[in-house]
Amino acid sequence: MKGRIAIHTDGACSGNPGPGGWGALIQYGAEMRELKGGETRTTNNRMELMAAISALETIAHGAMVDLYTDSQYLQSGITEWMKKWKQNGWRTADKKPVKNVDLWQRLDAASSRHEVRWHWLRGHEGHEKNERADELAREGMQPFLR
Repeated sequence: MKGRIAIHTDGACSGNPGPGGWGALIQYGAEMRELKGGETRTTNNRMELMAAISALETIAHGAMVDLYTDSQYLQSGITEWMKKWKQNGWRTADKKPVKNVDLWQRLDAASSRHEVRWHWLRGHEGHEKNERADELAREGMQPFLR
């Protein structure tokens, strides 16, 4: 596969915890694919992680990816914190278990299959593809709202 794949992800939650959803927009050239999902009781951070995991698990192995997120938790976790967490046996600097470790480990496995560049962008600033990922996340949450 030649060229880079652009992925825009977002998570949403109604209450934290509460019903949540995630969305991902995958673009390769002119081709666009949308993914979404949700859970009954979750957190916004878990949905941010699920958006990235789902997108990375969907694309073919060995892709070159630019992944865009408005979640500093996701972007900092994968680019700054994860290396130390792994060295510390998935514990934080103060020796506490890493929150959402199941999803961080799954993201680690999914991202290691690709060459990923991680990009943070400010949410709700008119970035068209980020706004669409947000819409998908809210759509993914809808079946779980009462």
